[in-house]
Amino acid sequence: MLFGIAYGAGLLMNHSEVPKGTTVLGADIGGGTKEEAVAKLDAAFGERAKAPLTLSVDGKEEKLDPEKAGLTLNSQETVRGAAGSDYNPVSVIGSLFGGARPADPVIPVDEEKLGLALTELAGVSGSADDGTIRFEPDKAVPVPGKTGKALDVNRSMISVRDAYRAQVETGRHTVVELPVATTEPTIDQAELDRAMKEFAEPAMSGLITIKAGPKQIDFGPSRSLPKILSMKPVDGRLVEVYDKKAIDSLLDGVFDGIMITKGDGKQHEVSADDVAHAMQTALLGKTPAERTVSIDLGGAG
Repeated sequence: MLFGIAYGAGLLMNHSEVPKGTTVLGADIGGGTKEEAVAKLDAAFGERAKAPLTLSVDGKEEKLDPEKAGLTLNSQETVRGAAGSDYNPVSVIGSLFGGARPADPVIPVDEEKLGLALTELAGVSGSADDGTIRFEPDKAVPVPGKTGKALDVNRSMISVRDAYRAQVETGRHTVVELPVATTEPTIDQAELDRAMKEFAEPAMSGLITIKAGPKQIDFGPSRSLPKILSMKPVDGRLVEVYDKKAIDSLLDGVFDGIMITKGDGKQHEVSADDVAHAMQTALLGKTPAERTVSIDLGGAG
């Protein structure tokens, strides 16, 4: 009989949208409307939820904005889950005597945003340096690659998610050590040796001459070629790159007015692209004759 009276009294007293005694992480949000509960939740945990996380990547500290990284305390969903009548006799009678009714916080993680934020962070924190070839006056210099360290993004996502939840729950700010993995250069010594032998050394072995119609120009290894040439890694191989602005500057108008006729009959003036294309053949030549290339003007000039 007494149990029934107490149960009924508890139901009468606890008719608010969010039952009396409802708590989230120890904060009382019950006894009122959902809007009031959301306001109470935000007042209690809003600052914690927005505070940046401090991450350590190989000894270097970085700040991570939770909102940018897709980490939030969803107050609306938390209250929605906590709202509604609770007919459990233990909870109902307990509310008469100040008993707590704990509800779980909703802390969703946008994995796409978090992964992107950590990937950007990984770029800042350093990675392997690829081997390359540096072109200097009268010589090509091989530069070996160096191993690096890169963020293990998948494992880091778990660490950051757990750290954020702990920060919201406790209010304590700790430095989160993120796992790093050793990364190897994509350009190894064998590829450096190949690029030196097949391109860099022949390219820097002497003058090349590019002709177009009645005009010609020389490019040499002491001054012009080091300004024009570089190499970049592409799928594990070093590929030569021609600086078109440097070619234009060195041409200084020597081919102005000389026209190339294309297969469709359209004409254009000899450009740095045309010169770079001719250089690809000339740079691999072994004799002065092989290192002299005439640009095909397609019957015009």
